Amino acid sequence: MKHIEVVAGIIQSGGKIFATQRGYGEFKDGWEFPGGKMEPGESQKQALARELKEELAVNVNVADFLCTVNYDYPAFHLTMHCYFCAIADGKLPELLEHEAAKWLSPAELQSVDWLPADVEVVKALEANLR
Repeated sequence: MKHIEVVAGIIQSGGKIFATQRGYGEFKDGWEFPGGKMEPGESQKQALARELKEELAVNVNVADFLCTVNYDYPAFHLTMHCYFCAIADGKLPELLEHEAAKWLSPAELQSVDWLPADVEVVKALEANLR
């Protein structure tokens, strides 16, 4: 089975968490934490900062590690490393690849249809926020 390793950011601001809706591909319309694939030679944190800049035109400070999720999709195995992030320059994210986004309070985390691997991140996040 194909293995894909990615990084994802839990962007926090004002007590809310940023969620994005995929605008393309097999999982179009599913909700996820933004991020993407690591390039050769990049650390997880470097890859996450680059991916968020590319996808959302935003500079972030990558902070604490939250969790690593391993999930078997039908066509591939996903390993996703998740980190808390904060916007570095106060600039709001722009949607360059996603079709929608929401700032969710902890109580609203279950209000969107998360992609399966991201459901696991939400569980870790809820446990961390208690």
